[in-house]
Amino acid sequence: MNPLVAVLLKNWFLCGIVLFILLAWADPEIGKKETIILKSLKGGPLHPEITVKYFAVGFIFFNSGLSLKSEELKRAVMQVKLHIFVQSFTLLFVPVFMYFFKSVLAKVTPLDPWLLSGLTVVSCMPPPVSSAVILTKAVGGNEAAAIFNSAFGSFLGIIATPLLLLTFMGESAAMSFGTIFAQLSVTVVIPLICGQILRQFVKEWLEVRKPPFGEMSSFMLLMIIYTTFCDTFLSPHLKIDPYSLITVAVIIFCLQVSFIASTFWLSQLACFGFNAKDTVAIMFTATHKSLTLGIPMLKIIYSGSDHLSLLSIPLLCYHPTQILLGGCLVPSVQKWMSSKLRQVAPDI
Repeated sequence: MNPLVAVLLKNWFLCGIVLFILLAWADPEIGKKETIILKSLKGGPLHPEITVKYFAVGFIFFNSGLSLKSEELKRAVMQVKLHIFVQSFTLLFVPVFMYFFKSVLAKVTPLDPWLLSGLTVVSCMPPPVSSAVILTKAVGGNEAAAIFNSAFGSFLGIIATPLLLLTFMGESAAMSFGTIFAQLSVTVVIPLICGQILRQFVKEWLEVRKPPFGEMSSFMLLMIIYTTFCDTFLSPHLKIDPYSLITVAVIIFCLQVSFIASTFWLSQLACFGFNAKDTVAIMFTATHKSLTLGIPMLKIIYSGSDHLSLLSIPLLCYHPTQILLGGCLVPSVQKWMSSKLRQVAPDI
């Protein structure tokens, strides 16, 4: 096999990310979703508001439920120390840090104050229900812990996010808890349970055949990336001066690198007792923020506000950046984790 082809096949996911972003840039109308936020009452032919929001995300968690051993999920639920670490970092440390960091940026940059406040808004958002799980699965980390913390963090965020925004932004509004709970149940809980139930009937077949669960979920993530960038390229929220947009993008990238590095270092401290697979799950679940839940929350909390577009820009930048950065880190993190596992168990 040609060496170049071999390299491309080995890194097919990273190549896929680049390809799907280019496709989204070439014709974003195909993957746009039907949403008032993007001022487009009619979605593209892919209808991501249904196919991605329900089918793709639902498939990811059905796939996880089907591939995940029940005993591993039960064990993950009992990892209370890990859950406290993840939720404390993403819903406590990050908002507090960002509040003070924003104050510093306000003094050293000419960026619009509401644009900077958008960074605080991002920090108050809950974790996503798909990307962190897929990246953890792609590396081979503690997928069960990633699933639990993504789902639990999303439910917790429905209450925590408005309270955090009230604390740090002084803005609040009544949230449609029932609607968001229903969406999370349909896209996360029910598919996961269905996958676990089906697994009980086909467990032996799965052990023999070993279907490519990771690859199937990774392809679904590519679809999510594609539709996310279609919306990003079409979004009127991004119509600001290039300097501000580039500056915010650089700040967000640096913040994500810092958060990932911090969780990577902290999770390896002996006092926590986490293993390499736990570290992988922590790195992604504790540092990712949800666009799917975040935009509807912003739309409700800041309904009618003239500053909604500026507040939304950092979140719109944060979401694709976390997927891109995570996807690029997969090979390196996978190599590190394999090395750590061999040190613990040389026969692996």
